Amino acid sequence: MSKQAHTAPPCHCLAMRQASRQVTQLYDQHFGPTGLRITQYSVLRVIKRCELITMQRLADAMVMDRTTLSRALRPLERDGLVSVAPGLDARTRMLSLTQAGHDLLEELMPTWNRAQAEFETRFGAAETQDLRGLLSRVVSQTA
Repeated sequence: MSKQAHTAPPCHCLAMRQASRQVTQLYDQHFGPTGLRITQYSVLRVIKRCELITMQRLADAMVMDRTTLSRALRPLERDGLVSVAPGLDARTRMLSLTQAGHDLLEELMPTWNRAQAEFETRFGAAETQDLRGLLSRVVSQTA
């Protein structure tokens, strides 16, 4: 390895990706017994908040590419949690939660709350709030 590699500044992207994987693992440990991953739970929450949303707007809201989003949606649709209907034109798909999706979100709220509480316990309430603010800025300024 060259000397230059040792003196390179830390990579912000790598640090964010490592942190993201660690946080995802923490939440997935809580959600494991439910059969959902935190990504799928998050998709359900965004759809619920919007009530009816296009696939593209959901991808934008989640800051995900459509291929990754489609992969997360497939089991949700298969399991009857999300309804996918044609939009106004042939290219648009409209997403909404089914009653089963609404019920599952309600049922899983305590699981999500436990994951949130564990994160705050590990890092502190003030630091967690500061981090959320910083992450919101990162997302809004890089979009």
